[in-house]
Amino acid sequence: MNQRSIDIVAVSDHPGVRWWQAVASYGFVAGVAGLRPSRSLGHDLLLPAALAATPGAAELTLYVEPQWRRRGIGSRLLAAVLAQTSEPRLVAEVAADSPGEAFCLRHHFRHTLAVRHDLLTYCDVHRAWLGELVDAEHPGYRLTHWTGDLPAELRVEELLRSPSRPGDAVLTAADTDGDLAAYAVAVVGAPAQPRARQYGPAVLPGHRGRWLERWVNAALIQRLQEVHPHLEEIETVTAEDDSRLLALREDLGFGLLRRTRRYELVCDNRTGPDDAR
Repeated sequence: MNQRSIDIVAVSDHPGVRWWQAVASYGFVAGVAGLRPSRSLGHDLLLPAALAATPGAAELTLYVEPQWRRRGIGSRLLAAVLAQTSEPRLVAEVAADSPGEAFCLRHHFRHTLAVRHDLLTYCDVHRAWLGELVDAEHPGYRLTHWTGDLPAELRVEELLRSPSRPGDAVLTAADTDGDLAAYAVAVVGAPAQPRARQYGPAVLPGHRGRWLERWVNAALIQRLQEVHPHLEEIETVTAEDDSRLLALREDLGFGLLRRTRRYELVCDNRTGPDDAR
């Protein structure tokens, strides 16, 4: 079918997100594109700077049904997005070596980050070994825990001083004389979802080189299932060039789930329908 028989239609029934559909003459939706402001979930403050939301950018989602690809539909959807956004940059996260990555490269997106997603399954955790890691002495340091819901304005030190309550987040930290030294956080989804998302561990300057990251991470894994016993697994994200943190993940039993890559397009480099390929 000729690409010109596809209509690009704006859809307005998703609050906070702009959507476009590529609709065939008989009503079939061959592809979609979505655009939302770059989101900071509060959790971004727990991430390394490279993994946090990109300020001043909009997040692009674009998908074309496999049987409709290579007909210029994705290019027309992108052109519609660019024609109607005032954001200076678009950011897209795509699976490594996927059609989405090939699309980004064809349309002059710039590769900015490679990300590894790892998964720890509780049924594979050696509980006695994990307990030994948690019980290991770290002279001058102590472990503390906090549970609750993460506020919009997040400061780890303030959370640790506030009372725990039922909630979706579990925070484990190491402190010395009341000063925060290291921490790791996990956020749980809806009760029906068996997977949590972990952020960190992070060690503050002046406390590095003392295995605190492994200590707080092991304690978080242990504490998390005590608080949320329905959990079956924990997912983490790590920049591919962070070899130290990747080694820690492997040591604790995390295994590769998938790889994604982040791409960015400066919106001055606009792709029009005539550029469709």
